[in-house]
Amino acid sequence: MNSLVCPRGRPEPSGDLKNVMERVALGDHAAFARLYDAVAGPVFGLVRRVLWDEAQSEEVTQDVMLEVWRGASRYDPRCGEVMAWVMTIAHRRAVDRVRYCRAVADHDRKAAAAHQETAFDDVAERVQANAEQQQVRQCLHRLTDLQRESVLLAYYQGLTYTQVAERLCAPLGTVKTRLRDALIRLRDCLGAGS
Repeated sequence: MNSLVCPRGRPEPSGDLKNVMERVALGDHAAFARLYDAVAGPVFGLVRRVLWDEAQSEEVTQDVMLEVWRGASRYDPRCGEVMAWVMTIAHRRAVDRVRYCRAVADHDRKAAAAHQETAFDDVAERVQANAEQQQVRQCLHRLTDLQRESVLLAYYQGLTYTQVAERLCAPLGTVKTRLRDALIRLRDCLGAGS
């Protein structure tokens, strides 16, 4: 078939497109309107098949038509039909958009991966916490009974020094000394000294 169907239903013979294209190259707006009517539908269809996204397809179609308008003087009728030239531009632009979208998506993925914190290893954390608890228990058992009881009341039950003294029926000064000595021994045992 030697004619194209335009969106307005007006067929445009391919030979006439060469004449229209010559006038477009000279800046004829009316000729461009005829060319647009003849090629915009097929251009959009091709672009839509490549991109699948309607909004991007419309945008790329506009870019193609703008490129056709600006580059009409580069068209050489000896190298092929107007429609083939325009469709080549359309295909190239659509593929460029696909590549651009993939590059943006890859960049976004890489940026997100770079900013993503290392996954928290709950098992390792629990093992570490258990090991530390075991070490504290061992160090607590190395304290005297009176020191251990004072530490447990003050630090594990949250009692004040005065409350610990009352609970143990001991003078406040004695409880403070026991706790200070116990904390020094715990520090040394846990390796936090020096």
